[in-house]
Amino acid sequence: MQAATRARWLKIALVVVGLIFIFGIYPMMMWIWPSGWGWTPRQPEYEQMIVGVYAVLGIFLIRAARDPAANASLIWFTIWSSLVHGGIMLIQALVDASERANLLGDIPALLLVGALLWYLMPKRSRA
Repeated sequence: MQAATRARWLKIALVVVGLIFIFGIYPMMMWIWPSGWGWTPRQPEYEQMIVGVYAVLGIFLIRAARDPAANASLIWFTIWSSLVHGGIMLIQALVDASERANLLGDIPALLLVGALLWYLMPKRSRA
């Protein structure tokens, strides 16, 4: 993929991921698929914290879409934190049978976000 095309798709991905982080996590966790997006037993404090953190991150990702190069650290934080969060959750879901639905819910979603943004981020050329 050419750099200009990758840059355009990165901006789109940042806005889409940002909107999902702002508006998608709460409905998925509460109403649409609680077993695949929440953890048991339900913990309202945990749920509020996750929704708050991801909503704020979503706002900043949308802002970063205006100038991804100037916001590379935020984007790399999103990539790495998504991969690490998804990886930890993957191990927890494999160990705890009551969390197996997350293997089809938020775990692949987080790993997909990390992989997609990683793929779309500009690659540094070594001079």
